[in-house]
Amino acid sequence: MGAAIEALLERVQAARAGLAAAVAAQDPYEVAAAQDELDDAVRFARRHGLDVDVDQSDKG
Repeated sequence: MGAAIEALLERVQAARAGLAAAVAAQDPYEVAAAQDELDDAVRFARRHGLDVDVDQSDKG
């Protein structure tokens, strides 16, 4: 796996973790910001040919 692909997947994983933390903290602003980051990370990964799944747990 190339470094660029690894970086894209790590960004998606970090965004998912950030969203989970924001949801756990019950912080509406952080949830919105984390959801935006996850959406952007997934969109960017898909634009570069990666098949990134989004499931119900990815929704804040």
